[in-house]
Amino acid sequence: MSGVNGSSQDVDIDLGRIISAVWERKARIIGATIVAAAVALVGTSLMKPSYRGETRLLIESRSPNLTGGEGAPQANDPILDSLNITSQAQLLQSTDLINRVVRDLKLAELEEFDPAAQSLFPDPLVLIGLKQDPMTLDPEDRVIQEFREKLQVYPVENSRVIAIEFSSRDPKLAADIPNKMAEVYLQIQSSAKLDTHSETAKWLEPEIASLTQKVKEAEGKVADYRSSNGLFQTTETNSFSTQQLNDISTELARVRAERANAEARAENVRASLKAGRASDTLTDVVGSQVIQRLKEAEANLQAQVSDLSTSLLEGHPRLRGLRAQLAGIRQQIDAETKKILASLDNEAEVSRLRERQLMAQLNGLKADSAKAGEEEVGLRALEREAAAQRQLLETYLARYREATSRLDGNAAPADARIVSRAVEPSEPYFPKIIPIVIVVSLATFIFGCLIVMIIELFSGRALRPSGAHEVEEGEVVAPIGAPLPAEPVAAAPLPVHQMQAEAARFDRPAPAREEVRAAAEKVRAKVVGDALAREVEERSFTIGSVAHYLLRHDIPVAIAISPAGDEGSAATVMLAREVSERGSTVVLIDMTGSTCPTGLMADNPRLPGITDLLCGETAFGDAIHRDRLSDAHIIPHGISDPDRAMRGADRLTMIIDALADAYDLVLIECGPAEISGISRLTRNETPEIILSVPGFKDEDVAKLVVDFEGAGYRNLLIMTEAGDRHSPRRGRRAA
Repeated sequence: MSGVNGSSQDVDIDLGRIISAVWERKARIIGATIVAAAVALVGTSLMKPSYRGETRLLIESRSPNLTGGEGAPQANDPILDSLNITSQAQLLQSTDLINRVVRDLKLAELEEFDPAAQSLFPDPLVLIGLKQDPMTLDPEDRVIQEFREKLQVYPVENSRVIAIEFSSRDPKLAADIPNKMAEVYLQIQSSAKLDTHSETAKWLEPEIASLTQKVKEAEGKVADYRSSNGLFQTTETNSFSTQQLNDISTELARVRAERANAEARAENVRASLKAGRASDTLTDVVGSQVIQRLKEAEANLQAQVSDLSTSLLEGHPRLRGLRAQLAGIRQQIDAETKKILASLDNEAEVSRLRERQLMAQLNGLKADSAKAGEEEVGLRALEREAAAQRQLLETYLARYREATSRLDGNAAPADARIVSRAVEPSEPYFPKIIPIVIVVSLATFIFGCLIVMIIELFSGRALRPSGAHEVEEGEVVAPIGAPLPAEPVAAAPLPVHQMQAEAARFDRPAPAREEVRAAAEKVRAKVVGDALAREVEERSFTIGSVAHYLLRHDIPVAIAISPAGDEGSAATVMLAREVSERGSTVVLIDMTGSTCPTGLMADNPRLPGITDLLCGETAFGDAIHRDRLSDAHIIPHGISDPDRAMRGADRLTMIIDALADAYDLVLIECGPAEISGISRLTRNETPEIILSVPGFKDEDVAKLVVDFEGAGYRNLLIMTEAGDRHSPRRGRRAA
């Protein structure tokens, strides 16, 4: 039968049971959490604190611009890209730089930087060969290796800043070491620049001497050519005629520009007036002081009109007067704009007249300049040669002066600067006592809860069958062994006397089997009353016959009902022992109210049992005990509250299924339970029912059979008395 006799069943996780189990063990969990927090607190308090200091460098070009303007970058200026920043970060971790810092601060004398030399005991990892012996290294290498483990240099993301972090047990060293590293780095960079400037100055000295002589010879040739051809110079580059031509050309260009400008401005004003655009968008109009005063007056009047419109009606005389003044000012603005347009037209006309005069002068000078230009061809060639030599000489002289001026150490700053110096930290960065204690406490608390949940799941106490009956509010829960509420019972087609006859033939003489068949035929014909009473009167089943039937048909689960109370329960105990002696494994579940089976089989009536399983207060294995007189097992009544146990009755089916997988037979002794209560145990299935009725009269047995069949339970086995354990009782017939 599913749910009782079946070997497997779908189950759900009982979240309520899991939460209840955690709550029941809250004292242990909280205690473990407090202990873990105390251990973490003591452990972190005993740790040696470590301090961390940080210095930040900004990589930038610091070459001074001595020209006073925005000069071009120098050739030796660094390219400030990501590769350069990363390269500078690697330079800060170089062995040479670390050696200088170690020597300057005398770090090799400190135990923190050479713990192997200061330690009195050897490292266990070195002894077993898992670690290289640090004493095989040079003292300097050991210090550098320890220094690197405490050092961290990294570029700050999306910037040209490099951070230098150093951790130490001494807060002063945690600040001094990164500051010293930054200073040594700047010194190395500055020294590199000084070397570059010194080499540049040495190379430029002979080059400048040679260029000076060449410039002197080229300028002498230019002076001789000019004097021989009468090319007088007004400036170093222009002759007299060329200067006049340039002046006239410049003036002509200026006049033409003025004319074009005046015409464009006049045309712009004219087009704006014609298109009806506002005059305040025109530069010439807006720049007029008269227009500006009129605009200010217009703005004041407009503000007054807007202010009075909120308190006066549209036809108010004051508003009318203000609007009339506003219209007059706008007329004045239009008139003034027209005057400005006329002024621009006059400017354009004057520029045109001046242009014609300059054109006449220019034509005369062109003839004179043509003659002088032929003679200046040779002069310009000589001048170009002299200018090239002079420009190169000036460039070399400027570079030489710059290089010699930066030979001083203060004149060649490194291409980096310290933007944040490390300060002596007041608090250690490790260990953080409060965060560590909090994390350990939370981890212990969560781990404890998880352990409780896992135990509940693996013990089966936190599992319940799918679709199991839930005890609703207001529902009356009957204690174990008491009559249970009636539920609909599904009828099963198997008749009781067919199984009884087959079981009885193993305990009765052969001639009696014919009587069994006759009685079975009468029952199949559904003859009740006297006929059924006569059949029951003819049959009496012993423990041995019932045990043989259960084992032969491999019945995994059987429910024993004992209307006679403890006498019937004692017979069920004997049945369990009989099954055990026949070589099968059997477990008896004590569901009685009197705990008679527990007293007969268990060594101690206070052992954990079925009520503890239903309440989830014991593990599955702890509730199963051996019978003191046989190899049978028993699950006692238990020591938990029966009323509370019945709230977990939906887990009983799952417990029975688990036992059926482990044992050949599971006997459930329910004591004098009523028929209506069996449905709660069997989940409306058709179970094997054993009626343990020793000493009952045949009429009472017949009445019980009729009642059970009327309720739909037809798989009935009747156990009327104990009899002989291996053969039917003499003088009695087993049907």
